[in-house]
Amino acid sequence: MARHQRVRIIAALAQESSEQGYQQVTVADIVSRAGIARNTFYENFRSKEDCFLATQEYAMTAALERVVAAAGELGNWADRVCAGLTAFLEYVVEEPALARTCMVEALSAGPAAVERYERSQQAFVSLFKLGRDVSPHGGQLPETLEEAIVGGVFWIVYQRLAVGEVAAIPALLPELTEFALTPYLGAEPAREAAARASGNLRSKPGA
Repeated sequence: MARHQRVRIIAALAQESSEQGYQQVTVADIVSRAGIARNTFYENFRSKEDCFLATQEYAMTAALERVVAAAGELGNWADRVCAGLTAFLEYVVEEPALARTCMVEALSAGPAAVERYERSQQAFVSLFKLGRDVSPHGGQLPETLEEAIVGGVFWIVYQRLAVGEVAAIPALLPELTEFALTPYLGAEPAREAAARASGNLRSKPGA
């Protein structure tokens, strides 16, 4: 019951934040959306900020679990990257309120939220670092390459979320695949992997 209450409150904060912006949201808004008593909120969270940080943790953990599960099923690294990106974009589309809260509203929710946002990006870095082992010039790649790739992916998705273009996010898969793989594999292999990603995208129902 306690976990169910926390999830309801988290979902309520995410929905309110995505609709009116985190700064405008009050505890009263969250309580009303969640359909709970005010004291129930404070039994679970110390403050609105505490609830926001928990929402970030909840959403990013779920997204990372999706990515790891999808990428871990494949042996080829390029295909793992594509599967991981697919899983990430699918999560964003399935949970747009949570995604917007964590990727858009977090940047104006205070230093702790920004720090957690940056830490969440770091969690995705390891998937790309494996590319150094398959790259013909892995030892020559910049140390911050993976951070730049993850930051770029987040920024492109952020732009779509910020203007409410959630439906356009799945179509980013080929572009993001090529962007992520090119530094490791070179332009042509990355373009071929992006073409496969595009084919997989078109084969999905509703794509």
